[in-house]
Amino acid sequence: MRLHRNLVYTTIDSLNAIFNEGEYADKVVARALKKDKRWGSSDRKFVAETIYEIVRWKRLYAEVAEVKEPFDRDNLWRMFSVWAVLRGYPIPDWRQLEGTPERKIKGRFDELSKTRAIKESIPDWMDELGVKELGEEVWAKEIAAQNQPAKVILRTNTLKTTKENLRAVLMDLDIETEALPDQPEALVLKERANVFMTDVFKQGFFEVQDANSQLVASYLDVKPGMRVVDTCAGAGGKSLHIAALMENKGQLIAMDLYESKLKQLKIRAKRDGVFNIEYRIIDSTKVIKRLHGTADRVLIDAPCSGLGVLKRNPDAKWKLKPEFIDNIRKIQSEVLESYSKIVKPGGKLVYATCSVLPSENQEQVERFLTTDIGKEFTFIKDHKILAHESGFDGFYMALLERKVKS
Repeated sequence: MRLHRNLVYTTIDSLNAIFNEGEYADKVVARALKKDKRWGSSDRKFVAETIYEIVRWKRLYAEVAEVKEPFDRDNLWRMFSVWAVLRGYPIPDWRQLEGTPERKIKGRFDELSKTRAIKESIPDWMDELGVKELGEEVWAKEIAAQNQPAKVILRTNTLKTTKENLRAVLMDLDIETEALPDQPEALVLKERANVFMTDVFKQGFFEVQDANSQLVASYLDVKPGMRVVDTCAGAGGKSLHIAALMENKGQLIAMDLYESKLKQLKIRAKRDGVFNIEYRIIDSTKVIKRLHGTADRVLIDAPCSGLGVLKRNPDAKWKLKPEFIDNIRKIQSEVLESYSKIVKPGGKLVYATCSVLPSENQEQVERFLTTDIGKEFTFIKDHKILAHESGFDGFYMALLERKVKS
C-alpha cells in the first residue's frame, strides 16, 4: 500500500477546484477520472474515493492540520497528509510531505473528535439546526449515517426487463447485486462499478437511483392511462419511474424551470423506451394555470436543503448556508400552494423532499392544510425516512387527496 505521485497530484488539483473555485465534487471527479487513459480501475477508485473522503471530512482534516480557508496548495497537502496518516499509508519522502507530524496528527484527531460538529465535519450552524429539529439523540445518529459513503442502487426499468433478468445479465459482467426485499425494482451493487459503461445501461435496462428515492413514485399510486404531472421533474429520475409504473400508457407531463434539465430527461427517456412524457418549461404562471384541476396525480418533488442526501453529495455541507434553508422553506410553501391546484377533485398529490428536517416536511404539509387551497385536501398518510434507520438516503413523502365537492 503506497501512494503514487500522479494520483495524489490529481487529487490535490481536484480539491483546489472544489474548495477554492466552487466547482461541484461530482463534476470535478468525473473530469479527474478522464485525466490519464493508462489508469486502471484501482487508480481511478483511489482518485475518486480520496477526493470524496477529503471533501466529506474537510472541517475535521483542516482542524487537525491547523489550516484555515482559503486553502493554498500547502494547506491542501497538509490536509492530504492527515488523510494519509489516518488511513495508515506510509508517508513517502516527497517535498510536499516532508516533516509530516504523524503522532501529532493522531493525537489531535483523538482530541478534536470529542466535539460532534468537528468529528462529523459539519458547520456549527448545521449541527445546531439538526439538534433543534430532530433532537440530540436522533441527530447524532443521523449525521453519522450521512457521513457513510452512499451505496450504488439500480432501479430496474420494467419497460424493458425484469429485476431477475437484469441481475443475471449483470452477473455475466461480473457485477454482483443484491435484491432489496421490500423494493420490487431495486438492486444494490455489492461493490462499486462503473455501470454507466455497460451495454445494459446504454440499452436502458436500468437507472441509478437511491432505494428510498424509488419509493416516491410508487407512493403516488399511479395507474396506466392516468394523467400525471411531475411538477419539479429535473433530470427525471422519478418521472422515468412513474412512466414505467404507468406502463407507458396515459399522459405524463414533466415540468421544470430549467430547459437544460428537461433536455437530459428527454435523452434518458429515449434510452429507457419511455414515450408517454410531455415536456413543459415553467416560464410563466400560465403554464400552471392551464393545468388547474386536470390531473389524476401530481408529484411535487420540492426543492429542498438536501440534508437527507449528504452521503451522496458531501460538498453540499460546505455549499449550504442557513439563509438558503430559510429561503427554500418559503419556496416550498409557494410551490405546494401553486402546484396543488393542478390536482382534480378525487385526485391525489404527493409532496416529497430529500430532507430530514421536519420544517421542510411535515410542518410544510400541516401549514398547507390550513390554507384556502389546502382545505380542499385530505391528508392520507406520510413516510419519514432517516438514513440511520434505512441505510439509504433520508426522504420524506406525504400523500394527500383532493376532496370531491358535493
